[in-house]
Amino acid sequence: MRGANLIAGLAVSGLLLPEAVAYAAIADLPPGRALLAGMAGMLAYAVLGQSRYAILSPTSSAAAILAATLGALSAGATDRAGLATAAVLLTGVFFLGAALLRLGGLTSLIPRPVLRGFAFGIALTIILRQLPALTGIAAHAPDPFRLCLALWRGAADLHGPSLGLGLGSLALYLALKRLPLLPGALIVLACGILLSVVFGLGGRGVALVGPIDLTISAPEMPHLTAVGWTRLASYVLPLVLILFAESWGTISGLAVSHGDRVDPNRELMAIGGANLVSALVQGMPVGAGFSAGTANEGSGATSRAAGLAAAAGLALMLLLARAWVAELPLPVLAAVVCGTLAHALKPAPFVRLWHLGRDLPLALTAAGAVLAFGVLNGMLIAVALSLGALLRRLTRPNIARLGRLSDGHTFVDIARHPEAAPPPGMGIWRPSEPLFFGNAAAVFDAIAVQAASVPGVRQVIVSLEESFDLDSTAFDALEGFDQTLTRAGQVLWLARVHDHVRDVLTAGGAADLLTRARYSVDDTVTALGQTTPEKTAHAT
Repeated sequence: MRGANLIAGLAVSGLLLPEAVAYAAIADLPPGRALLAGMAGMLAYAVLGQSRYAILSPTSSAAAILAATLGALSAGATDRAGLATAAVLLTGVFFLGAALLRLGGLTSLIPRPVLRGFAFGIALTIILRQLPALTGIAAHAPDPFRLCLALWRGAADLHGPSLGLGLGSLALYLALKRLPLLPGALIVLACGILLSVVFGLGGRGVALVGPIDLTISAPEMPHLTAVGWTRLASYVLPLVLILFAESWGTISGLAVSHGDRVDPNRELMAIGGANLVSALVQGMPVGAGFSAGTANEGSGATSRAAGLAAAAGLALMLLLARAWVAELPLPVLAAVVCGTLAHALKPAPFVRLWHLGRDLPLALTAAGAVLAFGVLNGMLIAVALSLGALLRRLTRPNIARLGRLSDGHTFVDIARHPEAAPPPGMGIWRPSEPLFFGNAAAVFDAIAVQAASVPGVRQVIVSLEESFDLDSTAFDALEGFDQTLTRAGQVLWLARVHDHVRDVLTAGGAADLLTRARYSVDDTVTALGQTTPEKTAHAT
């Protein structure tokens, strides 16, 4: 194991231990379940996953959904423990089922600008949720906006020592990040524990992590009927969706940043396997949390070995330093989380999209939706807008009229290249998108109108270079377009016709149209230049 991975793993383990305690508290489960889940998730992902940076451990969003599930279905402490294990088991089964069905391709519906906006939104959400611990203000709210409002209203309760300790820890951590060979997060946490013990910060009103109960319940499963399992599965499905959205957003976002390639189906399998292992050790649902993955990346990890080091470091801290970790001030932990995510708030990705003049609204919408509606709803809104933008582009393609450059074989858009000229008596048009049921009729109608408005055009050439195939609706629209031109005294010719399109013309009985199909625009123009007026008239 390289030294960089060892250092990164130790830094991540210092962050995961108190986080796990907090997430177990959200679900009202013993901390041991979250800690074991973290170790099981990291070990399983090191074997099954692909990302160099992803850390599979309990996440705050999954813990919140698990808490709601257990609250709705459990009737007692024992029942709660068994249901939690069953929920984790079903989570793993759902992920493995999705991997077997090869549903990872659905991740291509999430464009990169959406992922960048998602990363920004979730980073800002997590940072804002650290502010109560950082300031000592007891503020709680379901979304960042109302949380900020609660903090504003509770400003009179600001705890100076907590704020000073948090800001000092944040400054130290940001300074240590300039020294990549040092485990900055671990050093800051150790300093926080030392200050807490020496000055008795717990007695001065500074919130501490507190004692960690490592009591692990014996393996147990609930006694559920088929109806009970079905009902539990209906609650687990949102948990799977939130883990998928958060995990894929983290994994793919980190991969994009470093030019790595990850297979979504393998990642589904890895997350499913990690949750099955977590269920075996009576753990909690695990996913690739953004804060842990970013901390691993920022600490200098180079491979999945960092996850193994983090699991080992977490185990060692539980064995050797559990009492010390209980003295960790929460403002220090909040500062480390904020410092870890600070680089995710850099505006560079948005500035680049602004310079490109592409997709900036998508990225901003993704970030805003995550802040306003949460991780899952924010991702779904951003994906829906992405699909809407795609459909709008496909159904409203640009139709370029082409002309020849000089006496060569190149034909370009006349609107962009005024020096290009169409051949005499010919009009050449090229749709910018593939023809399909949603745009074919509108495209051909637009070309017919343009062809009728240009004096002297007798031969209408349509370049189908963007259309690899035609569905039945597009084929019917093409035949209707041919008839429309014939009635107008014009002849339709097809250029850049792919073999699949030729197969459709043959199967559809459009033999005459097939004789007017060529493989290039230049071939079509050359053929028309050699065709006598009598032959052309016969073709009509």
